[in-house]
Amino acid sequence: MATPAASKTAPDAPEPEVVSQRTRRRGLTRLSRLQTIGLLFGLLGVVLVGQVANALPADDVIFTFGFGDLAPELPVDPPNAVLAIGVLFCVAGVVALAERWTHHYAGVALLVATGLFVPLVLVCSLALSSSNQTNLIPLLVESLRLGTPIALGALAGLWCERSGVVNIGIEGMMLAGAGVGFVVYALVGGGRGGLALYASVVVAVAVGGLMAALHAVLSVTFRTDQIISGVVINLLAIGGTSFLRQQVLLPLGVQSGVTLPAVSVPLLSQIPVVGQPLFTGKPIYFSMFVIFVLTQVVLFRTPWGLRVRSVGENPHAAETLGINVITTRYQAVILGGLIAGLAGAWFSLETVGSFDDLMTNGTGFIALAALIFGKWRPWSAFGGAMLFGFANALGTRIQFLNVAVAGFPVPSQFLQILPFVVTIIVLAGAIGRAVPPAAVGVPYSRSR
Repeated sequence: MATPAASKTAPDAPEPEVVSQRTRRRGLTRLSRLQTIGLLFGLLGVVLVGQVANALPADDVIFTFGFGDLAPELPVDPPNAVLAIGVLFCVAGVVALAERWTHHYAGVALLVATGLFVPLVLVCSLALSSSNQTNLIPLLVESLRLGTPIALGALAGLWCERSGVVNIGIEGMMLAGAGVGFVVYALVGGGRGGLALYASVVVAVAVGGLMAALHAVLSVTFRTDQIISGVVINLLAIGGTSFLRQQVLLPLGVQSGVTLPAVSVPLLSQIPVVGQPLFTGKPIYFSMFVIFVLTQVVLFRTPWGLRVRSVGENPHAAETLGINVITTRYQAVILGGLIAGLAGAWFSLETVGSFDDLMTNGTGFIALAALIFGKWRPWSAFGGAMLFGFANALGTRIQFLNVAVAGFPVPSQFLQILPFVVTIIVLAGAIGRAVPPAAVGVPYSRSR
């Protein structure tokens, strides 16, 4: 039986009617994430319609798709194109601000508006440059190529974190694979190609796996903080590869070497106009697609993939079903390290043909962003990696266009950040919040 004191409302507690009024008032005055981004899009749309569209030259710009006389071309009138995009930005802003009534259409509208950033940047850049034409197929190919190490790094993180182990050491695993792989290439083959080149790729993959095994020992067996363990891997790779370069590569005098040869996909590379650029590439580039397919199949269609996902969500429940959590996590982390080592080989053995200190340049951390972007799913992470790769390729293309406003060249660095602004917008609000595996980062101890 409740006492009179217990049945009374606490003296300091507000009346239910007051709480309801405050909640309604807060809902009317505070903008959500989508509404905030919609407001920004709306303001940008107003600027495009009122200022930018009228200031652009009226001469058409031409987008070409492929090579040869059969390659289609698309002429675009810059003022009208920018005006149309500005109007769509305004519409997306209104739909997002009315999220209370438009519901999921607000997110769809913002995704469409975000995608329109790419043609907006290209049209404005061409209109303000000395060139009025650009080919989009090489831009797509370069996006895929530059996204290769990011995609492989995202897969490395996917296997680790799906098993419950945070891995910010992807950068170090990639760097170690790139450095040690090229050192072996210089020692054994002198940078002249041949069998030594392919053996060096295998070494790079193995080194990534060894670095991952160290991460597994620290974080799984000794239950060290997984963030600290990843930092240790990164610092070890930075110091170790720098030492090898100073003490081995420089005395050898092998500053560069032959890279992996390009190969063409039979039949597909013979497709007119787009076949040659799209289906000709180097081995690690093509292996990226194979690894993604295998990851999707193994992770979601095999018993071992189910065990990996189980220990990443609820390791103690998995243990009651007879799954060896520690062994499974070791296997997944080391597999991720092998993939990261292959990503490192992309830098030194497939693309550059040399090794420099810190040559991965933060790609491992970008791969983690792509993994979060993809919500810890293989093909979604692939899409995130290609978004970053496209941002890099688009920034490079804009830099070559020599854009000038009112006769003054626009700094290329300023133009190169625009694609990354698009990426930030997508990550911040257009795709929703990403939820990691439930047990990721939580040390595991066997039940007694």
